[in-house]
Amino acid sequence: MKKDSKELPIIQKTYDLVKWYVPILNRLPRDHRFLLGDRIITQLYETLEALIKARYARDKLMPLEAINARLDLLRYQTRLLYDFGLISVDRYEYIAKGINAIGTDLGGWIKQQQRSTST
Repeated sequence: MKKDSKELPIIQKTYDLVKWYVPILNRLPRDHRFLLGDRIITQLYETLEALIKARYARDKLMPLEAINARLDLLRYQTRLLYDFGLISVDRYEYIAKGINAIGTDLGGWIKQQQRSTST
């Protein structure tokens, strides 16, 4: 898929993270792939879906705050992968930076929505 110049950066960053992270999760050992791996994959897909839906929602604030909670879950789940020794420190850092970049964009979007609803 080509990057759409009209795409919101947060959606593109999330799409790129999903595309990079899911193949790694699919290679986890069986006992972790079907529990933790599947949960992370579900969180990733649902986060991307929620961002796309929020883009078109009339009232964006509540959906965006829910996405913020999803990102926090992803952070903890990814940290568990690292703590269990299932991903390298390099991959952990890359994923953490990706999640943090999405979180930064999301925080800005939430603040913008808070300002627009308070006026």
